[in-house]
Amino acid sequence: MRSILTFLRNPLGAISTVMVLVLVFLALFAPEIWGAQANQTDTSALLQGPSAAHPLGTDGLGRDLLLRTLVAARLSLGMALIATVIGLVFGLLLGALPSVLGPRVQRLFSSVISTWLAFPVLLVAMLTVILLGPSSSSAVIALGLTMVPSFARLAQTLSSRVGGSEYLAAARMMGVSRGRQFTRYVLPNIAEPIIVNVTLSIGGGLLALSSLSFLGVGVQPPDYDWGRMLSEAFDQVYTNPTAVVGPGVAVVFAGVAFGTLGESLAAHLRSHGKGSVLSRRKLGSAPRVEARERVADDDALLVVDGLSVSFPSPSGWVRPVQDVSFSVAPGEIVGVVGESGSGKSVALMAVAQLSAAGAAVTAQELRFDGDDVLDLPPAVMKKRLGTKIGVVFQDSLTALNPALRVGTQLAEIPRFHARDARGAAHQKAVAALKDVAIDEPERRSRQFPHEYSGGMRQRALIAMSQIGKPRLIIADEPTTALDVTVQQRVLALLRRECEQTGAAAIVVSHDIAVLAELCQRILVMYAGRIVEDVDVRLLATPEKLAHPYTRALAESLPDLDTDRTQPLATIPGEPPDLSLPLVGCGFAPRCPFATEQCRAVTPEPVAHGHGGRVACWHPQDGVPIEGILGEPVVLTGSQTTQTTQEVR
Repeated sequence: MRSILTFLRNPLGAISTVMVLVLVFLALFAPEIWGAQANQTDTSALLQGPSAAHPLGTDGLGRDLLLRTLVAARLSLGMALIATVIGLVFGLLLGALPSVLGPRVQRLFSSVISTWLAFPVLLVAMLTVILLGPSSSSAVIALGLTMVPSFARLAQTLSSRVGGSEYLAAARMMGVSRGRQFTRYVLPNIAEPIIVNVTLSIGGGLLALSSLSFLGVGVQPPDYDWGRMLSEAFDQVYTNPTAVVGPGVAVVFAGVAFGTLGESLAAHLRSHGKGSVLSRRKLGSAPRVEARERVADDDALLVVDGLSVSFPSPSGWVRPVQDVSFSVAPGEIVGVVGESGSGKSVALMAVAQLSAAGAAVTAQELRFDGDDVLDLPPAVMKKRLGTKIGVVFQDSLTALNPALRVGTQLAEIPRFHARDARGAAHQKAVAALKDVAIDEPERRSRQFPHEYSGGMRQRALIAMSQIGKPRLIIADEPTTALDVTVQQRVLALLRRECEQTGAAAIVVSHDIAVLAELCQRILVMYAGRIVEDVDVRLLATPEKLAHPYTRALAESLPDLDTDRTQPLATIPGEPPDLSLPLVGCGFAPRCPFATEQCRAVTPEPVAHGHGGRVACWHPQDGVPIEGILGEPVVLTGSQTTQTTQEVR
């Protein structure tokens, strides 16, 4: 209501609304009020000019032109509306529906749209009328067909953004049907620009239909619209020019009304801001969970062996994840750390079966909760993973569907997987919000994501990941873009939820300090591979870490003893370009301990004395940390051996 009032305060929006309401009134009531009089012939008043009895004169049968103009509003506007609906419906099916049907269907429909747009609009309209014969229905069908490709292209452009969104990926994971994905996730998020385009198209369609009737291929006698009236009045334009005034002004008035309304709606949607930051309840911090004893792979909740993810590119395949292997025990919290582009998120989304379109995912083994995921049919896999794996996405604002209330989104899981009734599912959603310390959960459940602050949205995502009682939670950088205080609350909440439910968790981050507060074990990734699997307690003693990259990450963390007069320590160099073939250890160009073996042969992760695994030809645990941070040292052959011996 407030949005409508804001729109009506704009003079242009108010005027256009009144104009459209006038047209709607005429279309609904003019034939009922003046229909009989408009069709009444008067042989004594043929082709008369304006008079008190007939303000716009009469036609060749003595019928009042003003009344006929008013009555013709129903057929003129009705035909334009029907044609627009035809173009809209088929345009949405052709342009937006493929976003939930997969990349192959998208490519096919895109080709159809491009081919359709290549044909001239007038040619399509005239060909349709010729095939079907001149009539009002033929004109409507012809105009609808000419509108389909423009609506389809707009819907395709808008839905492409929704198709790649995280909240639609989450819906797929939950097993939401494609029809519901289309109606509840795609259409609401492209509705605003579509509505604006519909309003503009009605005005354009009215003009096009009037033109067809004027040419004699549209409405046929005894029916009449504004175009037909213009055609009949054109013969007497020199003897009675006022005969064209009524239908001519009506066409212009309607075109201006709908066009102005569309432009006003567009301006209103661009300027109408949304969002409000709400207060957040503070969460108490719990002590860090001590690392638990590692279990054998046979008892692990998740076993990943040889996972690789590739994406096609113009120059060939890019492999951001290469031969990743790890396991997670029940109830264990594991961190995944690495620089941007190291493959952390890509690997974990592949585990959850949420890889981006076009990705090629392969693995030697992918076992979760006793099921061999690689052998499961797609439908069974989605159903099992949709309830047993909860995902907390990185960007909370895009991960939540902006067109649905938060409570509705949380209720999707119990409604689809537990088959709960609407009321029961809503109560579970409210309880989930309460569990993550969101005040007034009943009221908050009826709010949209933009009405939540960043910390509240992140807590809502955690609630969404927990509502299905999953065995594993995958948190993809859950504290990104949050301030330090909110980070602590989110981490404490995630830790508490895992402790209370017994769920395991994999937390992705590029901040090793965040993982040190939360996790029991850390997987260090570099250039798409896991280079070290280490107990988090060893981060306090970097000299016990084996891989030079892990040691450099730990050493670069500032603490209370760090000299604030000196620049922060950094790792020199840049990560490798994964679009190029990678030979040997990916960290070799930045490592002062690299040898020719490092540059030629890729090290495999092997068991190490610190209890984890390390992929390095020259583990550096027990060696003082020298030469890792700073300018990279290029050493080869005997120089490397000599320098390494000096360091030892």
